[in-house]
Amino acid sequence: MSKRFPVQSIHADAAVNRIFGRRLLFAVLFAATMAGSLALAAVALSPGGFGIIDIALLALFAITLPWTVAGFWNAVIGFLIMRVSANPIAAVMPVMSRIQGNEPLTASTAILLCIRNEPPERVIRNLEPMLAGLDLSGYGKRFALYVLSDSSDASIVSGEEACFAALSARWDDRVPITYRRRVVNTGYKAGNIREFCDRWGSKHDFAVTLDADSFMAADAILRLVRIMQADPDLGILQGLIVGLPSTSAFARVFQFGMRLGMRSYTIGSAWWQGDCGPYWGHNAILRLEPFIAHCGLPTLSNEGMEDDHILSHDQIEAVLMRAAGFHVRVLPQEDLGWEENPPTLLEFIRRDLRWCQGNMQYWRFFSLAGLRAVSRYQLGLAICMFIGSPAWIGLLVLGTLGVIFADSPEAFIRADAGMALLMGVLVMWFSPKIATAIDVLFNPRLRQAFGGAGLFLINFIIETVFSIVLCPILWFGHTIFLAGLMFGHEIGWIGQTRDDHAVPFTLALHNLWPHTLLGWSALGLLAVVQPAAIPYALFLAAGPALAIPFAILTAWPLFGGLAVRVGIGRLPEETTRPEVLAVLALPAITPATSSALPSSV
Repeated sequence: MSKRFPVQSIHADAAVNRIFGRRLLFAVLFAATMAGSLALAAVALSPGGFGIIDIALLALFAITLPWTVAGFWNAVIGFLIMRVSANPIAAVMPVMSRIQGNEPLTASTAILLCIRNEPPERVIRNLEPMLAGLDLSGYGKRFALYVLSDSSDASIVSGEEACFAALSARWDDRVPITYRRRVVNTGYKAGNIREFCDRWGSKHDFAVTLDADSFMAADAILRLVRIMQADPDLGILQGLIVGLPSTSAFARVFQFGMRLGMRSYTIGSAWWQGDCGPYWGHNAILRLEPFIAHCGLPTLSNEGMEDDHILSHDQIEAVLMRAAGFHVRVLPQEDLGWEENPPTLLEFIRRDLRWCQGNMQYWRFFSLAGLRAVSRYQLGLAICMFIGSPAWIGLLVLGTLGVIFADSPEAFIRADAGMALLMGVLVMWFSPKIATAIDVLFNPRLRQAFGGAGLFLINFIIETVFSIVLCPILWFGHTIFLAGLMFGHEIGWIGQTRDDHAVPFTLALHNLWPHTLLGWSALGLLAVVQPAAIPYALFLAAGPALAIPFAILTAWPLFGGLAVRVGIGRLPEETTRPEVLAVLALPAITPATSSALPSSV
């Protein structure tokens, strides 16, 4: 157990009261918006009275709302902080006001790289700049790299052992390196890290967690260590993660949207969640003593079948750390680490379904003793992220049937209230991206970083259309998967294909024909019976209807190359390349920085 002696003071009491007030304000805003949205939906469905379909539609809409409403208010709060506060980061992370960046490092930090069937050369490409930076800082001996392999592919294992042996030989006198491979990946990634904790955890104070596709610069790691040293109450500190510049059209547009959505959302949520922040499993730093003592994960019983291990381990570890009395916080700075995102829709769906299965395990932890109220909210919201998907699909199916069997669309839904509801949902849905976009447009430095106001606005429109197509495809995929999950159809810890590649028509058809059938069935029925209702249905039906060509086009290498040349999805790293990324020789950076496309500021 960690020896901690909290000092009670007037300042501490004021901080507790302040964070309680913030949480109460968020709860009131959240509840009021939920109630107002449901009331508007009831008004919209009021023509002809309330039948079974109307009641079912209201219930389904209520299930979709928590994730949307939470995102809206996080974005609004984040936007206000970004625009009003002189130091938005310190506003949500008070310890940052005490960090100068030259504090001596006294702690021993392990860097944990978890890999499974990854090309070792690609992993090492991301590691060596970090190792060089740590050595150059003069603190290399304060760190130790542990390569924790769960690889099972024989063709990869032999090359993996040789590559990491060579890496260790090059760096061992400057940053010690340990390579270990488990034959059986019990507990998946969480089990991999737990095995490290049992063998070597007592040798170190902190651990920085990395995924196979993570890239962190030495400066970012040094910053996280200094913060942990300055705040002994911190148990987990999560850094904001952004996408590495890519030549995949799918990844480029997705990462552009993620860059916009994450900043306002994370700052806003950090303002009221405070010391009950998130942990995303990588690009973060852990205090090892309480992590080892309090964050061990149970094996889940599966009604007489083979026991289940927790897939989405990170948020459970975060709530256990907070229940033990240690703080969990997020540092919303965009230079703390990068990751590679899936290059195609099909690869994205594979990763997304693994998260879906993992989040569905969270319900077993609601009754866990000692959890904070905010922690229970976080687990519930993580579940709502995915159970909202079948609710959205249910809205499409029941809404289509309701309009078809009504004498006219106006007999089923009021045009004025219905349009107001649709616009309100779209604004709430896109609010994290809208908030950051406004901040970018009012900031000359950020505008230029994204290629100028003109290119930025074009990309914002492209990403908006992209999301309207993508999200219903994912929602229907979650719906099919959750239905199978009830019958024992699960997904394991699968590897990712990270390199750009084309998606053949036959592969897209094999994976996405149910989506296509759903989308075109809804639109076709409405076209025959009530064509005036099609604009409402497009929000949910267009994506599934276009799923196959969307998957093929966004994965097409020629289209990805064109996107790089003209600046579709351009990130700030492509406008002004950070030195820390130069050594990675990313193919997306050089063409983008040399593009002759004019930009307006």
